[in-house]
Amino acid sequence: MHTISETPGHRRARRHDGEVVVVTGASAGVGRATARAFARRGARVGLIARDPDALQAACNDVDALGGKSLMCVADVAHAAEVESAAALIEDRLGPIDIWVNNAMVTVVSPVAGLAADEVRRVTEVTYLGTVYGTLAALRRMRPRNRGTIVQVGSALAYRAIPLQAAYCGAKFAIRGFTDALRSELLHDRSRIHVTMVQMPALNTPQFDWCRTRMPRDPQPVPPVFQPEVAARAILWAAHHRRRELLVGGPTLKAVWLNKFIPGLLDRYLAHFGYSSQESAMKVAPDRRDNLYEPVRGDFGAHGRFDAQSHPTSVDLWLSTHRTLGMLIAAGVLGAAAGWRRPR
Repeated sequence: MHTISETPGHRRARRHDGEVVVVTGASAGVGRATARAFARRGARVGLIARDPDALQAACNDVDALGGKSLMCVADVAHAAEVESAAALIEDRLGPIDIWVNNAMVTVVSPVAGLAADEVRRVTEVTYLGTVYGTLAALRRMRPRNRGTIVQVGSALAYRAIPLQAAYCGAKFAIRGFTDALRSELLHDRSRIHVTMVQMPALNTPQFDWCRTRMPRDPQPVPPVFQPEVAARAILWAAHHRRRELLVGGPTLKAVWLNKFIPGLLDRYLAHFGYSSQESAMKVAPDRRDNLYEPVRGDFGAHGRFDAQSHPTSVDLWLSTHRTLGMLIAAGVLGAAAGWRRPR
């Protein structure tokens, strides 16, 4: 049974100076980086995850960076726990402005090697956890007719890859659920905004604790980006009314190539989809995973792939600075044309 608790020193906060943000899966990886990004803006952040020690460390980050934290130990696979966390956050921090659904788990395995319970658990956390978070946010945002819900997606919400069937299925489901909700909000003329941020491969600790049935340790499919790139995208999406944000060139390629040559991608991934997800290290016989219970400890935001991870994304910058990007492109084209013109 999971409990809901709060950070010492922040009980019954009555003065609300910054926006109130909820981040699920906030103890590590993208969630940890996102909580830090909002904290730098002075936000009051409700952090939801399962491991109280890791959550406390994340709360310490938020407080040190100028935000106010509230720790909610909960499993997003349980709707009642998500609802309790949302109620506590509104009671302690104020009305929720932004809800970020980020929590996930996965199993790296061929479909034939998956157990039914594993698929159910991945679906309950990754998909239903997003649904429960969205429902909890809507219950509070609809009476006020304002708020933003950010669904943390993936390139794998458009193009599935081998060994990740359960996770890809959950991300596809989130996209379908979000599209339906978006149309309903438009029908109701609601001012609530829902957006989905589709991520590339990221250097997070999940590759050290996800369940795997492969002989070698999992790794993100190159090219890999740092979780701060994802956090900047989420922060931007939370404050701009963009329907969807594709983060990084690999995500853009996956989405568009799958529109035009899905069969060719099937064959490409049949050849390269396995090896690109496995590192050179053999899986340790005592490897722990977080499928049903958290792996205890403070893992921070980064995984073990710093040396090969990009701290920025030109494609993300261009996507979030469209007008400036077009002006720069026009200037470059104009300069090229002038250079080619006969003197």
